[in-house]
Amino acid sequence: MDGRDTLRVMNPANDRCRAFHALHQSGCFVIPNPWDPGSARLLADLGFQALATTSAGFAWSIGRRDGQISLDQLLDHFRAIAASVEIPVNADFEGGYAIEPAGVAANVAAAVSTGIAGLSIEDSTGDSANPLFDFGLAVERIAAARQAIDESGTGAVLTARTEGFISGRPDLDETIRRLTAFAEAGADCLYAPGIYTRDHIAAVVGAVAPKPVNVLTPGATFTVAELEELGVRRVSVGSSLTAAAMTGFLAAAVEIAEEGAFTKMSESLPYSNLNARFPGKAS
Repeated sequence: MDGRDTLRVMNPANDRCRAFHALHQSGCFVIPNPWDPGSARLLADLGFQALATTSAGFAWSIGRRDGQISLDQLLDHFRAIAASVEIPVNADFEGGYAIEPAGVAANVAAAVSTGIAGLSIEDSTGDSANPLFDFGLAVERIAAARQAIDESGTGAVLTARTEGFISGRPDLDETIRRLTAFAEAGADCLYAPGIYTRDHIAAVVGAVAPKPVNVLTPGATFTVAELEELGVRRVSVGSSLTAAAMTGFLAAAVEIAEEGAFTKMSESLPYSNLNARFPGKAS
């Protein structure tokens, strides 16, 4: 075993970062979003090549609203998800838990030490009156995240998000202006959630090429093959899987509470089927 082989053995997280970069080089892959280690294991067992956390899904799973999670809670969540699977995990890091670039850089450095293979930084302020950070500051924040990743030596993939289409500012020209500037500032992947039409997706892909683009799945509007034809490299589902799971849970619970019946639970997978999907000795 030479020195490079030793380094690879000693740095499995870096291997995942390299594998994650490779996934973005060609084709189109789906990066589903688990909300806890159990859902992450189930998705990995289905053959997905990478996963992504969901801030909303995690918040709901611990009884909080989206956006009400502390930085320490989120970092612990990243560690738990990354440790539960052997494939790359991208982290939904929201706005980096800071406004100023220096704070974003410090928090990104902490995030990439958790074992994740990538993270996203968005330009949403959370203020409905002024929902996006000013252009210059938004770009500086991405540049700071880039520098923090480079200094970490992890090689984590940096995804830059602009939130105009989901925060009341659906301006395609401004979206493209921001994404191209984020690409120039060092983002590896670009993402504008809420871009759902063929023309808008194609425009974004063309504007930032050859950098890869992530699309938030617009329900049943497109298939993965159709998104690939538009040049999309990565497809995520956000909190939709969590919502689907909780919808089934609530339907069964409501039936019990309101009707005293248990028919909806009969639609679930058997205990033995689910239990066998997780590691451990057979009981």
